[in-house]
Amino acid sequence: MTGLFLVPFVAGILSVLLAVVGLLRGKRSLAGWCFFAGMVALGVESVFTGLRLRAPSSAMALFWLTREFLVEAFLPVIWLCFSLTYSRMNYRDFLHRWKLPVALAAALPIGLAFGFKDRLYWAAPLGTSGFEWTLQISEIAQALHIILLISFVAVLMNLEQTFRAAVGTMRWQIKFVVLAVSVIFGARLYVQIQAILFPGSEVVSWNIESAALLMGCGFLIVAYLRTRLAEIDLYPSVAVLRSSLTILIVGAYLLVVGVLAQVARHFGGTEIFEWQGIAVLAGMAGLALLLLSDRTRQRIHVFVVRNFSKAKHDSARIWTMCSQQFARMEDQASVCEASAKLISETLEALSVTVWLSDDEQERLIVRASTARHSSASGGLDKPDTASRGVVEALQSISSPFDLDAASGAWAEEFRRLNASTFRDGGYRLCVPLRSGDRTVGVVVLADRINAAVYTVEELELLTCVANQMTSVLTNHRLATEIAQARELEAFRTMSLFFVHDLKNAAASLNLMLRNLPVHFNDPAFREDALRGIGNTAQRIDEMISRLSTLKERPRSNPARADLNDVVKAALDRVHAIPPAQLTRRFHPVPGILVDREQIQNVVTNLVLNAHEALGEDGRIEVRTEHRDGRVLLSVSDNGCGMDQAFVKTSLFRPFESTKKKGLGIGLFQSRAIIQAHDGTIQVETELGRGTTFLISLPVAADK
Repeated sequence: MTGLFLVPFVAGILSVLLAVVGLLRGKRSLAGWCFFAGMVALGVESVFTGLRLRAPSSAMALFWLTREFLVEAFLPVIWLCFSLTYSRMNYRDFLHRWKLPVALAAALPIGLAFGFKDRLYWAAPLGTSGFEWTLQISEIAQALHIILLISFVAVLMNLEQTFRAAVGTMRWQIKFVVLAVSVIFGARLYVQIQAILFPGSEVVSWNIESAALLMGCGFLIVAYLRTRLAEIDLYPSVAVLRSSLTILIVGAYLLVVGVLAQVARHFGGTEIFEWQGIAVLAGMAGLALLLLSDRTRQRIHVFVVRNFSKAKHDSARIWTMCSQQFARMEDQASVCEASAKLISETLEALSVTVWLSDDEQERLIVRASTARHSSASGGLDKPDTASRGVVEALQSISSPFDLDAASGAWAEEFRRLNASTFRDGGYRLCVPLRSGDRTVGVVVLADRINAAVYTVEELELLTCVANQMTSVLTNHRLATEIAQARELEAFRTMSLFFVHDLKNAAASLNLMLRNLPVHFNDPAFREDALRGIGNTAQRIDEMISRLSTLKERPRSNPARADLNDVVKAALDRVHAIPPAQLTRRFHPVPGILVDREQIQNVVTNLVLNAHEALGEDGRIEVRTEHRDGRVLLSVSDNGCGMDQAFVKTSLFRPFESTKKKGLGIGLFQSRAIIQAHDGTIQVETELGRGTTFLISLPVAADK
């Protein structure tokens, strides 16, 4: 038995061992269980591949190949669930969105594989000797290969999305796990494509998948030694990827191999694809490792800059990107997260942490970091807090400085709170965020690739980015304060409206109490007074119930009504005004579409205002009529009247009143109600002779 035939057994045993190790490492999450099941399935399938390659007869080879395919049918659903849950705190959102693809990934491969297990492959003899044979696949097996191809592409797409969402140290922690799974399923994509394009070839009998599994296990061992296969907490976007490198690579490969397949069919030479597959697989794995290596990318970048560029950074491009990203941010937390990611990727610092001062300026709190996990609330999981001593020390520093070179108790505390992940990551750089003479926060950079020293150009660029961050953060803080002030003012206004309505109710009770000693023995008055007390108590209850809806916009419930009935109900609230002072002149009017409660409040307010303006021998007249297609309501009195200057400048403005104890919102509220009903309110007044308020409302449509 050659060494090539040992690969499937070694890969299978190693895969099962890594599955057990991954399950025993501590945290048993849904992704951990999927990893365990997936690695066991891959290991069992690889062992079946080894047994197939050693089969002495076509019948035995066909037996093991069928078992191998049955196990492979479970891979799509297991690894798709892994890719949707690995290192994702919001994995439940992804599982909900992908529930249909997950169900199809479970039902289609497993159903077809087990339903047609005896019709997937058959052994075809080669020549007439009877000792040589080849395995051929059926149309059902080809359909299964297409399903597996789509499923494996989805797995790699999700892992790519997770890797893109990580940044800095977090990306370093998951890099080798993502690379291992990518190598394993990249080889499977190759095999599925070859099986689809060359259904009559022997490519399915080779152990390319086992070789890839062995390589992937090697990467997983490295990942275990670095991070013990730990997961991180990311919140990738639940939106579908607009651009996927996985789709691009698979599409290009299908195009190229499809062309080569047609050439091979015409000129022969399909057997070279098998050995080329292993060589290409090893080359792609090595290339991926180099491209994912932060050190390699930095060395390439340095080489290009030194030989083909004068400036190390394109400051204009970075500034434009910085401004565009900050313009889309809606709060301080998103600004901090975008800043940390931008600085990390631009200056190749794996650990970038943004600290902001709290409202009392007595401490610093972590708001974003590329080296710390995020919580479900959008902030950091148990964010660290720096003491007041650190804040006071930073008040006197305005330029970037080396934290490792700083002295004092505050520096020791801050170094402890900003611990490095790598011993050879270089010194920690602090960039204060200054707004005038005030420090609003600080950005700490650590774990720089290759421990490169920051140049003068990079320090200037950092200072510019920090100034832009400070400006945006200050604007967000001021906007928040303005919004809070507006909410407080709105609450104050709403409260005054409530107090005003309550004051009107109290005025009705006071009028009744004044007349109570005089007319107490009158049974009709007592009955009327009790009814008035009940109506007033009901109004107060309604006002209290409206307090629970202060956060919502006022709602109206318009309905067809007779204005005379509405005005009569309003006057019943102020029945304690002596009949000699109140005159009612109601004329027949057409129906109107109004909110009865709101219009009654307007009438009550106007009548009470008129009563307060009366002197001796005062009179109030309430009149309704229909004129020029409009329904009119007037409330007139012969009281003290108002000054014309006050009417023009202050009458309908809130918090303006001629009464000593007035709130100045009654007429403001009344005009708002009338205007909401497409009506108008006018006033005619003269000092010493009285006032008339005229309300005009539209007639309701006939329908």
